[in-house]
Amino acid sequence: MVSAPFKRGMAKHFVDEHLEELARLADTAGAQVVGTLTQQLDRPHPATYLGTGKVEELKLRIQELDATLVIFDDELTPAQGKNIEEIVRTRVMDRAELILDIFATRARSSEARMQVELAQLEYMLPRLTRMWTHLEKMRGGIGMRGPGETQLETDRRLIQHRIRVLKERLIDVERAREIQRQGRRTQFRVALVGYTNAGKSSILRALAADGDVFVEDRLFATLDPLTREVDIGDGYTMLLTDTVGFIRKLPHHLVASFRATLAEAREADLLLHVIDASHPAWEEHRDVVDGVLAELGLAERPMRYVMNKMDAVAPELRSGVRERVANLMPESLFVSAIEPGGLESLRTVLLESMRRQRPVLEVRIPAANGRLIAEVHRDGEVLDQRHDEDLIVLRARLDERAIGRLRQAGVSVTVTQAARPAVMGM
Repeated sequence: MVSAPFKRGMAKHFVDEHLEELARLADTAGAQVVGTLTQQLDRPHPATYLGTGKVEELKLRIQELDATLVIFDDELTPAQGKNIEEIVRTRVMDRAELILDIFATRARSSEARMQVELAQLEYMLPRLTRMWTHLEKMRGGIGMRGPGETQLETDRRLIQHRIRVLKERLIDVERAREIQRQGRRTQFRVALVGYTNAGKSSILRALAADGDVFVEDRLFATLDPLTREVDIGDGYTMLLTDTVGFIRKLPHHLVASFRATLAEAREADLLLHVIDASHPAWEEHRDVVDGVLAELGLAERPMRYVMNKMDAVAPELRSGVRERVANLMPESLFVSAIEPGGLESLRTVLLESMRRQRPVLEVRIPAANGRLIAEVHRDGEVLDQRHDEDLIVLRARLDERAIGRLRQAGVSVTVTQAARPAVMGM
């Protein structure tokens, strides 16, 4: 593994932590790490990213360790990857290609597979020349072009055609998803977002009491969005969606291709930004996720920060973590998805958030219409009830579907207190 942070900025202070994360990515992909190499750079070398001497050192290290693959922690240009491979005579890949490979093996649904394939093809397209270096000796002039160049042009056309087909299919998938969401518009919807392995799936599993929700202590254990109905108390339920985790230096092709999947987050009434409180770099993880959310146009969505895995924070460090979080992100929640009662504060906040976004209504129903009165009690939260001559006047919180049914029945429904936005966490 090769890391080459710039001398300016904070990257050089996190070299070990970044390499540890790269090692976890390599492990997830099925590789065994045999060594590391680092160099601080003023700026990347345009031809080989590393300095000339460092590339020669890398070549010697590869021979000593009998390594069969080199993984760079930063994205290489097509020319840099090609030049380094020619010098070290070993397969070279960068962090973006490694993440794409992991996504390819982890994608389960047809939608996720299409999204990953699209990202891989867009990554591959400018690198086709490098893949055909074994034919580069077969060149010719006009009318004498060799099969390498001809095949390269053919591959480029085929890939461009496949990219167009995948984009069209993903548009169709998004239309189908939109139709599915239409039926859920009246329910309160919450999306879990966060850095990979922050514990989003564990929270969904615990809140929904669903043992079938897949949980694994590995990066990118979950790619496909998963939605479950969750009981949040007082007879209320909401829809909670687990989304794909983010990571630093996430390939921009991948972010773009997963926009359809993350539409669930765009449609949510509230985002829960889950952070692993036990991770020493949790502040960097928070910044990475906030940056991706901004790139996806989600920065203005109502959001709460959720500090998860508090059970894994050393007892002597907990007060310090709480104080730091309180200064940086007021109104954050501190939870544990595995301790008994560790999510009750989150459940309470979800109930409060749902109430905050539902308007308080005055509903005037004829006293003789017991069916509609019972319906309001069943489908909403009745705050008080009084008589007004031959009418029953109810103050209640109701969803849009219940309001529509009442108005269709000719019942007077007026808003006495408008819905308020959820607390903004960003």
